[in-house]
Amino acid sequence: MVDTLGWRGKFGVITPSTNTVVQPEYDAICPAGVTTHIGRMHIPDDPMSSDEDFDELIRRIDVALEDAVKRVMTCKPDYFVLGISSESIWGGGLEKAQEIVKRMKPLLNGVQVSQAADALPAALKAFGVKKKISVVTPYFPVAEPHIQQFAADIGYEIVKTYHMSCKSPTLIAHTSEDQCWEALRSVDSNEVEAIIQFGANLPFAVVAAEAEKRLKKPIVAVNVATIWHALRSFGIKDRIYGQGRLL
Repeated sequence: MVDTLGWRGKFGVITPSTNTVVQPEYDAICPAGVTTHIGRMHIPDDPMSSDEDFDELIRRIDVALEDAVKRVMTCKPDYFVLGISSESIWGGGLEKAQEIVKRMKPLLNGVQVSQAADALPAALKAFGVKKKISVVTPYFPVAEPHIQQFAADIGYEIVKTYHMSCKSPTLIAHTSEDQCWEALRSVDSNEVEAIIQFGANLPFAVVAAEAEKRLKKPIVAVNVATIWHALRSFGIKDRIYGQGRLL
């Protein structure tokens, strides 16, 4: 017998306790028969006003990784998704992403996992993007060397980045569509082949889908890319209308 609602697949997801965007954006994309089951990585919603504050936020998220994985695994998911993009790259680009998988592997009982560090390069490859990209994040400027390292590791050159420096973890989700558009316009130019967005609590999926039409280039929202990568890796090929060209 299979799960009645998740008869095509149950996807375990971990994301910070302050994140209010991953779950609705994933659920809007998953087709009938695919269910998502969220485990929360407990962090406080402390105010952020500096690079040091943001570094401390990442440290707290990292500490909470294993316990969140253990909780989600009790529902016996068929696939696993890391619903936080900074954890994938903080401290060493692809090397950090591989370290995360090594830490999770003993807890996953053979279940495979998708994360931003897998999904973003796969999405760029699917679009045929050759070299030059720009990046939008809700992070503080301290993120810059981590993102530059990640881009270099996957073979891309960053033309421009825009860091929104959101003032607390929950306030990332309060970012308006107008603010997202401002960020996109600030990093776009004729030489930019695609724009990618980091920050899984930034509500970007709807904006990205519309921006692809207006800017006439791939706009890769991290939540869209990550759940797309999970679905395709699990063998689900459904096309989803209204969520951008990737789907």
